Amino acid sequence: MRMPTPDAAVIARRAEIAAALRQIVPGEGVVLDEEERRAYESDGLTAYRQPPLLAVLPSTTDQVARVLRYCYEHGVKVVPRGAGTSLSGGALPLADGIILGLGKFNRVLEIDYANRCAVVQPGVTNLGISLAVQHAGFFYAPDPSSQIACTIGGNIAENSGGVHCLKYGLTTNNVLGIEMVLMSGEVLRLGGKHLDAEGYDLLGVMTGSEGLLGVVTEVTVRILRKPTTARALLIGFPSNESAGNCVAAIIAAGIIPGGMEMMDKPAIHAAEDFVHVGYPLDVEALLIVELDGPPAEVDHLIGEVEAIARANRAASLRISVGEEERLAFWAGRKAAFPAVGRISPDYYCVDGTIPRKRLPEVLTHMRELSVKHGLRVANVFHAGDGNLHPLILYDANNPGELERAEHFGADILRFCVAVGGVLTGEHGVGVEKRDLMPVMFDPVDLEQQQRLKCAFDPDGLLNPGKVFPQLHRCAELGRMHVHHGRTAFPDLPRF
Repeated sequence: MRMPTPDAAVIARRAEIAAALRQIVPGEGVVLDEEERRAYESDGLTAYRQPPLLAVLPSTTDQVARVLRYCYEHGVKVVPRGAGTSLSGGALPLADGIILGLGKFNRVLEIDYANRCAVVQPGVTNLGISLAVQHAGFFYAPDPSSQIACTIGGNIAENSGGVHCLKYGLTTNNVLGIEMVLMSGEVLRLGGKHLDAEGYDLLGVMTGSEGLLGVVTEVTVRILRKPTTARALLIGFPSNESAGNCVAAIIAAGIIPGGMEMMDKPAIHAAEDFVHVGYPLDVEALLIVELDGPPAEVDHLIGEVEAIARANRAASLRISVGEEERLAFWAGRKAAFPAVGRISPDYYCVDGTIPRKRLPEVLTHMRELSVKHGLRVANVFHAGDGNLHPLILYDANNPGELERAEHFGADILRFCVAVGGVLTGEHGVGVEKRDLMPVMFDPVDLEQQQRLKCAFDPDGLLNPGKVFPQLHRCAELGRMHVHHGRTAFPDLPRF
């Protein structure tokens, strides 16, 4: 798709901003070329694309502060960006705004085993933290499927989870402190190496704030000792409902696995064809349950889970007998997203969370929605905490299929909320779920959330157009009681 030719005012504005930012970030730190800007036109939600006005790539906190200060003083919109793996359009650029790329913040600054923490820059990958400490028997617990590429700064923005979040918590449970820069250019430190901080929990506010409140430039994370033993069960079921009932029964028994993931038949076949790890192909659902801890405890819990699985009509069951086999069980699940790309030209990844006990009901309803919208769906999700990741299969080359996939996804999320769940578990709201926010929050809720944003970013320059379907000027929010004026967003550019 060709970009429209910019008018003279846009060209002049771009040149003016670029000249100012080159005084702050010299050399190749400002990306102005049309083709080079295309590298930033989309994040992991590739249905929406928009090249930025320009991109700036600072390498120090001082540079970030000076860039934000300039943008604050001159009314320039800023979209922070890490590795661009967001699946909700959280890093989608604006035609009249700059991308603030943090890829050069990629160093591990300190490893403090005595305090069980590491200090890293936000551009360090999630997996990179574990690799930096694994020789000493430690690891960083949250492990999104994109952990080889996604960065810790992005994880904070979206409050990412992963396979092991059931037992070890999400990003918010594993971040101890951050250094951040406000839109005004002020630098703050929240938390640190200590277990908890006094005063308001601003660290909790920043985690999951989707780049709307500030830019993180340093992170202190909790690192944990690797468990002495980890073994996994690979359990096949004749139906999604029986697998869902098994998940609920395991948790109800007081067992908290290190990880508990579920895949349905389309996802099983796609993953097996991709990685060839021996998944059973004659089952409708597959459950991977990992138990970790002292050997005696793991052996006991394996017996408990096996009994629960058989009571819930398990059709097949394998228990890993070594580390190689345990990793093989997980290989297919970790590769599920790219594997599904082999069976469909495009897929739309939905992210919603439900109460575990409603899992069988939601899966049944999802099948009905698949018929209604005429699109296939493959299910891969964090079963233990009810975080669903349905992959809606479509072909963007067929007129109308993307729109049908979006409607399908919206119907899934509405049902998640209807059964007592939420719109997102770890991918964030971004632009993808922005217009669904009123399904979960009433106008008063949303106005209060915007008041919080106003405290950090009074001019609304940080990542505008994300999360909130209705925008109010901060001055209006200060004096309003009930006011539902709407600021329209331009139509999102798509491919």
